[in-house]
Amino acid sequence: MLYYARIYQCLSAFYQRCRSAITGIMLKPHIYKLVYKLLGFIFLGLAIIGIPLPVLPTTPFVLLSAWFFARSSDKWHAWLLGSELFGPIIRNWENRRCISLRTKIVAIASMAVVGSLSVFFGIEDFRIRIVAIALMLTGTAVILSIKTCAEDKAATD
Repeated sequence: MLYYARIYQCLSAFYQRCRSAITGIMLKPHIYKLVYKLLGFIFLGLAIIGIPLPVLPTTPFVLLSAWFFARSSDKWHAWLLGSELFGPIIRNWENRRCISLRTKIVAIASMAVVGSLSVFFGIEDFRIRIVAIALMLTGTAVILSIKTCAEDKAATD
C-alpha cells in the first residue's frame, strides 16, 4: 500500500473517531470545522515553507491541507484545487492516487541540488548533516514509492 494512501486511511479513521466523539459529547459541529480549518492552514503553511526548504516535503503537507479543507471549508478546498501550483497535484491525488512525473522530478531534483548545497555548505555539525541526508533520502524514497500518473492532459487541467 502506498505511503499517502496509508496517511489518507489514518486521517479518515481519525475523522470518523473524532466525529463520533463530537456527537457523543455534544460539541458544536462548527467548532469541529474550525479545528479542521485551522489544521488545513497549518499544513498549507508548512507546505509553502517546504517549497524553498529541501528537508521539509511540500506534497504531503499540501495533500493533508486539502484533506482538512475538504472536510471544513468548501471555499478553501476549491481555492486549493484552483491553485496553479497545488491544484494539479491535489486533483491527481484525489482522483487517481498518483503524482505526475514532473512533480517527482522537481521534488527530487530540488532536494538533491538545494539539499546538497545546504548540507555541505550550510551545516557544520556532522551529526546534523547525517540527519539532513537521512531526511532527504527518506523523502526521495517516499516520492519514488508513489505511483506515477500516466500522461493525461485532462487529469491535470
